[in-house]
Amino acid sequence: MSKVLIILGTILILIGLVYPYLSSLGIGRLPGDIVIKKENFNLYFPLTSAIIISIIISMIIRLFR
Repeated sequence: MSKVLIILGTILILIGLVYPYLSSLGIGRLPGDIVIKKENFNLYFPLTSAIIISIIISMIIRLFR
């Protein structure tokens, strides 16, 4: 179980490091991503991007099992 958590943590760190480069490709500005901009408040909830990234990670994990 601890190996799984270490691998999952490493994957999340890598995604965090790569995310600025992915946003320049358009991931993070997809239809379905929720953006609310008000005077002193910005809310960004990347719903569609999170679903697509989750599907990609699930496919990668299934390949290695």
